[in-house]
Amino acid sequence: MTAFAGLGLGGMFLSAFLAATILPLGSEAILVLLLAQDFDPVQVIGAATVGNVLGSLVNYWMGLSGSEWAARKISQISPGQVEQARARFQSWGTASLLLAWVPVIGDPLTLAAGGLRVNLGVFICLVTLGKFFRYLVLAGAVLSF
Repeated sequence: MTAFAGLGLGGMFLSAFLAATILPLGSEAILVLLLAQDFDPVQVIGAATVGNVLGSLVNYWMGLSGSEWAARKISQISPGQVEQARARFQSWGTASLLLAWVPVIGDPLTLAAGGLRVNLGVFICLVTLGKFFRYLVLAGAVLSF
């Protein structure tokens, strides 16, 4: 993880991108390390948000193209998790994408969104809002210490 931090904002972007795809990684530690090194919080939050949203778009595309099987193979997302994500869409609609940042349920949500052919503009707006506020809150907590 510290290798990502050594790459500065590029490392933040890369770790956030990979964390949002079906790979089991996290980006929070990199955000904390960069903020502790006095990187500009706006740039750190921006790099994290953009990388994380683009990673979610990879999941969306896999769902859209019918590649759920690949996602399940690589990330260990079970068919049950994908079905639970579809059920969330049934209950909450596309607003459930505001939770795309939540560990365990976020990747299946973005994968299911592609499979359900959620409007791409709506997908990007909701996922970006959720992920931006997640990083904003995390950065605020770090900077308040």
